[in-house]
Amino acid sequence: MARAVLIESQSLNAPIAPSTITAPRRISELKLFLFSAACAVAVANGYYIHPLIAPVGDEFDVHGALLGLVPAFNQVALALGILLLLPLGDRINNRKLVMTFVGGQFLAMLAMGLSQNFLLFVAASSLLGFVTITPYLLPAYVTKRVAPDRIGHVTGIMSAGITVGLLGSRAGGGVLGHYFGWRAAYAVGAGLTFLLLIIVPLIMEKDEKLRDDSGPSESYGALLASLWPIIKNMPDILLAGLLQALSFGFFLALWLGIGLHLTSPAMGYGVDVVGYLALLAASNVFMAPWSGRLADRIGPEKARILFAAAQLIGALLLLISGDNIWILILPILFSNFGGGSMDVANRTILFGRAPEIRTRLMTIYIVIMFTGGGFSSWLGTAVYTSGGWYGLASLSIIFASTIMALALYGARLRKS
Repeated sequence: MARAVLIESQSLNAPIAPSTITAPRRISELKLFLFSAACAVAVANGYYIHPLIAPVGDEFDVHGALLGLVPAFNQVALALGILLLLPLGDRINNRKLVMTFVGGQFLAMLAMGLSQNFLLFVAASSLLGFVTITPYLLPAYVTKRVAPDRIGHVTGIMSAGITVGLLGSRAGGGVLGHYFGWRAAYAVGAGLTFLLLIIVPLIMEKDEKLRDDSGPSESYGALLASLWPIIKNMPDILLAGLLQALSFGFFLALWLGIGLHLTSPAMGYGVDVVGYLALLAASNVFMAPWSGRLADRIGPEKARILFAAAQLIGALLLLISGDNIWILILPILFSNFGGGSMDVANRTILFGRAPEIRTRLMTIYIVIMFTGGGFSSWLGTAVYTSGGWYGLASLSIIFASTIMALALYGARLRKS
């Protein structure tokens, strides 16, 4: 095992390691769309709780920081699942893995929708997070099957699906929760997940060559052990993960705060309004392919600075938008565009690496990302509970300023 890790780690210093795997045939645009849609459905399951956090808390009589443990545990469980399960994508048939994980999501969604007590709901939400691997396995699967000069564009399409899932869950969950109760959102989510069990086997390859047979065979333990040499030899991957942890944390804290703020007695809106705002913000999904092409053209490190600037503008605008829902649209649009595009740029860096290690690169990236997301989910709820809207705005500015500083450092790191 040590020899396998050593051999692999010695090849990690090159910006783009050559692959000995035969280039696969081109993925059609229809299949690319279906893969993106599958990511949207799978990722949405974990975020129906955001617009529905207030009615869920009311039903179970749980509030404040304790209620914030639901999304927090979901994100931490997701990080753990990515760490332990996603590396298998470099060695095990991806079609079998995706079917297993989607099936687990379906069962977890049913359990959440049928839960009659808070502990069962939290346990099911944590299980859901643990098996939500599909949205992070499929992008690596797809980029192994396109030409290198299309990686940014394809990454943008796949990231658009993830953005649709993130924001569509808020829009659909908010509207369904308002008119039919919060359990309806989980029923619909379970139904869509069941559809994936039918569609995904039709668009993924039954047999795939995962690596060059002449390479050393690695056990599961060796796969996990190989993560550290990758981190050690690729500081830009670690930086990308830190950037996305802050960016995603900003996103989650903001939307949890919006859900609590708009449904508070002072504002008096229903959860459907949160859904409408999310639906409006989802218009940014059309910018994801453009963000990918920009990263291809000027380089992802430079593109990250522009996207960080958009997030910082959005965070600053929160200071003047707390009491006006129409002004609130502006910071939502800026922050969502910047955050989604930041993810595209970061993934473009990852997918520029050798196909043999891309799934493990995604493992490192997503674990860091969701560790930050889990902490921020709790922090955003706690800060809003204690400091109100201006406390949340201040937290967002701190996040966005740190993102900008790291993006600038990343450009300098690239030059050196």
